[in-house]
Amino acid sequence: MKTLSMPRPNLLTPILVVTALLLVVATAGVLFFLHVAQGPADSPLNVLFRWMPFILQGFLLNILMSVIAMILATVSGVILGFMQISDATIIRQPARFVTHLFRNSPWLVILFAIMLLVPFEISLPYFGVVMIPGWVKATIGFTLPVMANIAEILRGAVASISTGQWESAESLAFSRMQTMRHVILPQCVRRMLPSWMNWFALLTLMTPIAAILGVNEALGNTQAAMESAGSSPDLLIPFYLFLMSIFFIFIYPVSVCTKRLERRFATT
Repeated sequence: MKTLSMPRPNLLTPILVVTALLLVVATAGVLFFLHVAQGPADSPLNVLFRWMPFILQGFLLNILMSVIAMILATVSGVILGFMQISDATIIRQPARFVTHLFRNSPWLVILFAIMLLVPFEISLPYFGVVMIPGWVKATIGFTLPVMANIAEILRGAVASISTGQWESAESLAFSRMQTMRHVILPQCVRRMLPSWMNWFALLTLMTPIAAILGVNEALGNTQAAMESAGSSPDLLIPFYLFLMSIFFIFIYPVSVCTKRLERRFATT
């Protein structure tokens, strides 16, 4: 006799929501305490309000770098992934070397290498001398490790497709390209999407390390704002809590969507 079981409640989403609310409440509480304790004139809250546009301007650069790097990494990673599964050894082996090189190298080392190798300006025909800003170099540096991981995700997704589907397509006289396009890739896209979103979230969280190289993004602007306001220790908590909050507000929906996609594709 078949027994009915109660549906298992999903506790992850309520826990994340409660964590988000606690973070927002804690931030507001600390800011309010500092505002009341030190008076409205030069309280950390007022200082933070004055510098918020400057910090948010830097945060927009974080988002811009992550979006451009993700687009470049997706395009180049897909090409590199296809090269890895090529039948030609002369194509497959260099692609694997590049993938393993950038997957197993520290991001900060790659950023320093790009900063040193890419010139500050280049001369182009009809355009003259073109300056290359630091954030463009940082975007290139962020692209390389994500590209390698997306290539590996694509290779793994293709390898996860059962050989029976390749054989079925071959029995229908499909070429390798037709099999890849009409049978394999549609399934790979579904399997790759949660991992792709995870890497976008991780990429966005890693962009503040560009501040070490002098890029004026959110972290760099936050430090510059605190120095301009006198470098008081009382500014540390409200400024960094605000910085953490804006990253959390941007990344949290991506994380929730990733979890939902993982559950949806796991059941289909």
